[in-house]
Amino acid sequence: MKLHVLPAGPIQTNAYLLTAPERGEAVLVDAPGNVWPAVEAVLRDEKCRLTELWITHGHWDHTQGGAEVVRRSGAKVRAHAADQVLIETPEIMERFLGESLQLEPLKVDAWVGQGDRLDALGLAFEVRHVPGHCPGNILFHCAALRAAFVGDALFAGSVGRTDLPGGDFEVLEASIQGQIYSLPEETTVFPGHGGRTTVGAEKAGNPYVSA
Repeated sequence: MKLHVLPAGPIQTNAYLLTAPERGEAVLVDAPGNVWPAVEAVLRDEKCRLTELWITHGHWDHTQGGAEVVRRSGAKVRAHAADQVLIETPEIMERFLGESLQLEPLKVDAWVGQGDRLDALGLAFEVRHVPGHCPGNILFHCAALRAAFVGDALFAGSVGRTDLPGGDFEVLEASIQGQIYSLPEETTVFPGHGGRTTVGAEKAGNPYVSA
């Protein structure tokens, strides 16, 4: 399995493309604006077909490129139902952004939640619900890879903002402590923005949420 980090969109949101060239398959975690050209280049080079698009949460910068990705690839979309309104009617986000981003609705093929298992690329991924930044924020944890793709719940030395509609710091704190800090400390955390970190490093030194 190969991991490609593809920052894209107006605020450089991380998309994570996981490829299994030996199987000819790929999975994309999040779809920021205009990410498809970078995704397509990797798929072509590695002779893979994108089969799944997993959305960590419904904020516009993680879904802006989703409709194009689906049109181009036919990938099946999975997300959490608590963000259904944001994903299916993204224009509501423009009301608090104060600008038009020409956001397209994204059709979700399957809603997933706490404890669900996704099998892809010959690996098992566990879904964990981590609300607080956004009601439907979820993470995808792969024990075999010692990796967790956490959206905007947790960053290296920081946490997701909670001043947007649906945000709640106490909820986020409980999510991080219960759903992220409970993962093995060697787990690499891949956030929606910025560089990677580990569960152990954040438990030891995150200034916003203690272990």
